Amino acid sequence: MSAYLIIQATVHDWQKFAKYTEVVPPLVEKFGGQYIAMGQPELIEGQDAPKSVVISQWPDCQAVHNFWQSPEYVQAKKHREGTGQFSVLLIDGLSQTTLE
Repeated sequence: MSAYLIIQATVHDWQKFAKYTEVVPPLVEKFGGQYIAMGQPELIEGQDAPKSVVISQWPDCQAVHNFWQSPEYVQAKKHREGTGQFSVLLIDGLSQTTLE
């Protein structure tokens, strides 16, 4: 069953954050993920929206944990430190039988 990693971000230091955006996409691909949505969301209801949202699809939750805990990503994540505010969510996708 697919899993989805959802990152809500408000970046304050784009110059420093740029290095993170260079090194992370190849790691996402290496660990089986793919980006499916990215950008500034439109707030339809509620009080606040993050400045940007990134959604990636993964084979399963374990693939996300393998990526997140990998030495490569732990090192890459240092480029993100102090650049903004981030909320990172992981959720299982629905199976086809659940939808029927």
